[in-house]
Amino acid sequence: MTTSNQSVIATVLTNSTQLESILDKYKDRDEEWWKARPRRKRAISEGDMHLILDLHNKLRGQVYPPASNMEYMIWDYELERSAENWAHTCRWEHGPSHMLTQIGQNLGAHWGRDRPPTYHVQAWYDEVKYYSYPYTQECNPHCPFRCSGPVCTHYTQLVWATSNRIGCAINVCYNMNVWGMIWAKAVYLVCNYSPPGNWWGHAPYKYGTPCSACPPSYAGGCRDNLCYKDGGVEQRPPPEIEETNYIEPEPELLKDRDPQPRAQSPDPSQSDNVQRSQVVSREQMCQQVNCETKLRDRCKGTTCNRYECPPGCLYRLGKVVGTGYYDMQSSVCGAGLHSGVIDNDGGWLDVTRLGRKQQFSKSYKNGIQSIGKNRSANSFKVDSVPVKAVTCDTTVALFCPFKKPVRHCPRLYCPRNCLRDSQAQVIGTKYYSDKSSICRAAIHAGVIQNESGGYLDVMPVDKRRQYSGTYQNGITSDSLPSPSGGKAFRVFAVI
Repeated sequence: MTTSNQSVIATVLTNSTQLESILDKYKDRDEEWWKARPRRKRAISEGDMHLILDLHNKLRGQVYPPASNMEYMIWDYELERSAENWAHTCRWEHGPSHMLTQIGQNLGAHWGRDRPPTYHVQAWYDEVKYYSYPYTQECNPHCPFRCSGPVCTHYTQLVWATSNRIGCAINVCYNMNVWGMIWAKAVYLVCNYSPPGNWWGHAPYKYGTPCSACPPSYAGGCRDNLCYKDGGVEQRPPPEIEETNYIEPEPELLKDRDPQPRAQSPDPSQSDNVQRSQVVSREQMCQQVNCETKLRDRCKGTTCNRYECPPGCLYRLGKVVGTGYYDMQSSVCGAGLHSGVIDNDGGWLDVTRLGRKQQFSKSYKNGIQSIGKNRSANSFKVDSVPVKAVTCDTTVALFCPFKKPVRHCPRLYCPRNCLRDSQAQVIGTKYYSDKSSICRAAIHAGVIQNESGGYLDVMPVDKRRQYSGTYQNGITSDSLPSPSGGKAFRVFAVI
């Protein structure tokens, strides 16, 4: 198991074969029962919930070797409440003890810089490198109580085929004791799973053609390599008045709220060509580069924005010139590694051009020896790419307005069903007014799908002379022939 002064994770190994009735009491409750419950603050924001849930299903659908019986996972609000209760104890251990035979549980904690909740989920899945299907061989099943060697039980719980319900909570814990270290302000993530997994001596799933061995209750349904029921079986509580997002705090104006009523967008006439209204855009703002790619070569005639580095660059990168800020002849990925923005697993980074610097200092950092230079040259710096969850109504004018010099916007995550859950305005086509809903503009542009939501990149740009309205993907955007003010933006796919 890997630990550091910023992030640790733990999982539970269960040894029971029966799911006790304590978790069955809510399954048959109807909508009126949910409405009758007293309203209270959610244990996790709607945005973080979708980030965690969607990444779980994405990772479960891509296991190798492929799974024939992997079930689609849904959110469970009772599991969320149980996770909330434990997260508020701020105890770095599994619990409560009386439930550990009835649920599966993954834990994560970090301090310091903000991280999206998917940081821990991805870390749990990445333990696959210590796991050999079908049984745990290289990894140690006894963490966190008797840790020695690598761990993979977070991974096996995450991909346990029959664990089809999840509920998580996030809490900020002050002076939390994490394996003998006192963290002044720890962000604590607790995820509970049902039915539990990690039965010792059992494989987490059956190998075979995806969806070929689904339980009969799924009636042959399959979605993204997962056994799936059309319409789902998820029960939702009433809308919440207030939500918090401890891992990625948003300004007050961006907190989830009930959408304001607005006139319905007109439906297309029967004579419209429906197929022509379906648009899919795979254009990306993020540029994929090689380990050796120099920024000088990549930036010619283009805007330096967001880059994706492949894994394995630590041992095959080009030269790196400078410390903190780097010569334009430096390897983009090498600068990212040297600065600590990415590691040898690769990842995303943002580049900002800084103009000419008189000299560049050498240093050895994060396994990279940079070189010095006493000659004036153009420079750049690298930063990590933050991920923020937004609501269906969030606009660029509120979230990331255009400014000079141009700054980077976080990578955004839009929830599902913004087509139906919001009537926020969309102005323009391809280039949108910054008063438009980001998520609905992304649906209109074909960057994300309404049914799934998802990640996107936003690029604010200067205002346009006019905006043209069109009907695309179920949304009618408005025209604006002579905008009096405001700026514009574009949305890009994340693939």
